Amino acid sequence: MDFSIAAILTQDGITSGAIYALLALALVLVFSVTRVIFIPQGEFVAFGALTLAAMQTDKFPQSATLLVVLGIAAFLQQAWSLLQHPQGRRTAKSVLPMDFAKFVLFPLAVYFLTRSFASASLPMVFQVLLTLLIVAPMGPLVYRLAFQPLAEATTLVLLIVSVGVHFALMGIGLVIFGAEGSRTTAFSDSRAEFGAVTISGQSMVIIGVSLALIIALYLYFDRTLAGKALRATAVNRIGARLVGIGTKQAGRLAFTLAALMGALCGVLIAPLTTVYYDSGFLIGLKGFVGAIIGGLASYPVAAAGALLVGLLESFSSFWASALKEVIVFTLIIPVLLWRSLTSKHVDEGEE
Repeated sequence: MDFSIAAILTQDGITSGAIYALLALALVLVFSVTRVIFIPQGEFVAFGALTLAAMQTDKFPQSATLLVVLGIAAFLQQAWSLLQHPQGRRTAKSVLPMDFAKFVLFPLAVYFLTRSFASASLPMVFQVLLTLLIVAPMGPLVYRLAFQPLAEATTLVLLIVSVGVHFALMGIGLVIFGAEGSRTTAFSDSRAEFGAVTISGQSMVIIGVSLALIIALYLYFDRTLAGKALRATAVNRIGARLVGIGTKQAGRLAFTLAALMGALCGVLIAPLTTVYYDSGFLIGLKGFVGAIIGGLASYPVAAAGALLVGLLESFSSFWASALKEVIVFTLIIPVLLWRSLTSKHVDEGEE
């Protein structure tokens, strides 16, 4: 290996690590707020990439139809939960119209907007925005359907539900997108040369967008009231509820941000690799390794761990390409062992 090869591998590792960092941050956010280990995070990556690819081939993205179906199911679940209890029946008349607008009318508006404008002739910026508009709202709908009714369940139960949601979304992805893979148009074909090192425009876009989003998330959590409410919910869920912070709203917001980051990751990686309906699972697992390095609690350590995963994957592909996945996922073993030896064990019922 000479310097030029090492520079290429480092560039690829940092590019991949930037994607994994966004996914790791999303996983840490969801777990800290809701205690859900969000295994379906990768499905939003695949949905984002394949939705954009469908638009660029002049096909209607069926993910917009899925959004409508999820919205109707969430509204019916909300109506059923209200009408089951006498107190809910009294508030149903005032609550259900707003829920109908949020769960049904908004997805329908997105569906017809997609029907009207989704095409290869649409500028790429608008294609990306429309993709995010379709995929990001799926996050809170999935939370409402699968996780909100079990908000007080144990972490193990939430993990089992998360696995079930993962398989359900992956099967739905196969139905609506098919088994064929897709790749999208590159955001930039330019290249920048720094001595012997050449950096592609696509890599610069990925790294730049990832850094911008990480900075935006930092400012959101540090400077806005909603961000501080999410932080408070992550620190102490019961205490946040006692001071008037809605934990259900915090959960929906966490899932919205996670779906948004997942869809954005899919949009960013689609020009670099062919994405299939099940490709997101492996990508999400690598973000999960970064999140585990951060203990599912620390955002900076999770981002640094995800960057390490990207670099390890890149250099492993050079030295032992057939074993690169094994090497990456083996990284989690010493991390878990170290955390097991240094962490105080507390039964969930005693927390």
